[in-house]
Amino acid sequence: MQKITPFLWFDNQVEEAIIFYVSIFKNAKVGKVARYGEAGPGPKGSVMTASFSLEGLEFTALNGGPHFKFNEAISFVVTCESQAEIDELWERLSESGGATSRCGWLKDKFGVSWQVVPSILVPMLTDPDAKKSQRVMETLLDMTKIDIQALRQAYEGELA
Repeated sequence: MQKITPFLWFDNQVEEAIIFYVSIFKNAKVGKVARYGEAGPGPKGSVMTASFSLEGLEFTALNGGPHFKFNEAISFVVTCESQAEIDELWERLSESGGATSRCGWLKDKFGVSWQVVPSILVPMLTDPDAKKSQRVMETLLDMTKIDIQALRQAYEGELA
């Protein structure tokens, strides 16, 4: 059991959100679901909380009403090994009302923020050769969805 679990507060879309997330990630599953009873405060039988896992990370989600909204202060970083993986996750997470932003950031249709990044990004950005890491950073800042080949070209000093 993981000691710290992300807890996501939704207005009333927990079931829809969990089905959406579990359909996107290959290693994903729905866990336990607790439903509101006679005492409420949600409609009897509707989901109160549910657990789910994505790529080995356990989450808990609550249908808590409209009191709180997601924002970019918290995001989930998804590390990808290939451009195909970036492309697929980018498309799926931003579909149906999501919004894309700079440097691999996006919001899904529920307002949850994600960063879809290649595994090579941090090593490139922390390279001891400051010129290489600076070229990568400059290239990254011009991107929305991350393009691994463009980052490699910047890293090697090749013209894109």
